[in-house]
Amino acid sequence: MSGPPISVVMANYNGGSYLPLAVESVLAQSCGDFEFIIVDDCSTDDSRAYLRSLDDPRIRLLENQQNRGQTASLNIGLDTASGRYV
Repeated sequence: MSGPPISVVMANYNGGSYLPLAVESVLAQSCGDFEFIIVDDCSTDDSRAYLRSLDDPRIRLLENQQNRGQTASLNIGLDTASGRYV
């Protein structure tokens, strides 16, 4: 298995008011060798603009083209995870 040892997967739908704090919390972890997969579930607030503005090589942004729900979005993230641990 290639890639970092840890994959962090997060789904987002219209979480703009909480999103910066959640993202910064993950990025501030003491273990820096991870991929952070964020699946935006077709948000209609400012979430997508914020997520697109992030400039960190550990972040992989996936954007659903239609709202699929939290469980489906997390499964999309899991399907693309390359870490040994999620």
